Amino acid sequence: MKIIKISMLALALGLMSFSAIAPVQSIVNEKEIEGTTASTIVWKAETIDVGQIPQGTPKAIVYEFKNTGKTSVVITQVQGSCGCTATDYIKEPILPGKSAKVTATYNAANKGAFTKTVTVTTSAETAPKILTLKGTVI
Repeated sequence: MKIIKISMLALALGLMSFSAIAPVQSIVNEKEIEGTTASTIVWKAETIDVGQIPQGTPKAIVYEFKNTGKTSVVITQVQGSCGCTATDYIKEPILPGKSAKVTATYNAANKGAFTKTVTVTTSAETAPKILTLKGTVI
């Protein structure tokens, strides 16, 4: 009987110590999340409609952004959604307060409406940014 009481007391004390730590851990996790979700890149436009473009003529679409953070940002990868979209971007770090651009060149080979995406990965955000370009090839 004495062993059961001692075991129950040890279990109760063990649970009390975990419940006291849990609220502090929640506060720490919330602070970590707040710091990482704030974007330091502000895009001028995430979707660009180029309207009507002639068939057989590549069209360059420029996405501009500004680094609003306190540290430099590096674009680590830019990829078009298909082989018909070539990309170009600055390889040097973008200093705080400075602007830069990502260029997507769409090869307008087939007639009709189109919607393409460009995925931009940076050192500032954990999730890649999806930019959209759309229009109609005539």
